[in-house]
Amino acid sequence: MVADDAARNLVCEWRSMLSLHARTWSTLERELNERHGLGASEFEVLDRLIESHNPDCRVQELADGIHLSQSALSRLIARLEREGLVTRKMCAEDRRGIYVTPTDEGRAKHAEAVATHREVLESVFAPGSLQTT
Repeated sequence: MVADDAARNLVCEWRSMLSLHARTWSTLERELNERHGLGASEFEVLDRLIESHNPDCRVQELADGIHLSQSALSRLIARLEREGLVTRKMCAEDRRGIYVTPTDEGRAKHAEAVATHREVLESVFAPGSLQTT
């Protein structure tokens, strides 16, 4: 019985975390799209590129921190490139590697959207605002 209670508690915690993630992601998706024309995943890529302070970031490095499949991330980067927010180039040392770099337009779009992103996170994670269920 104690094992069942412990397992039930773990499942409840897991479901609460999933619920919080889904609500937060949905809010980020809506606010970033309405205010800045960016999806949450697109913003996440720009945010990580810019916060890395690395002029060229390998796609594999992005993939390690962004929870998308390799093909979904490649499509997202291609979309950002079409929109003029990033550039891609082959890695000279390893022809299989691809570097991604934010453009000036990408940096400007990120600077415009970062306050919205942080507002949403602050509203979700502010003391007393976390609700489970």
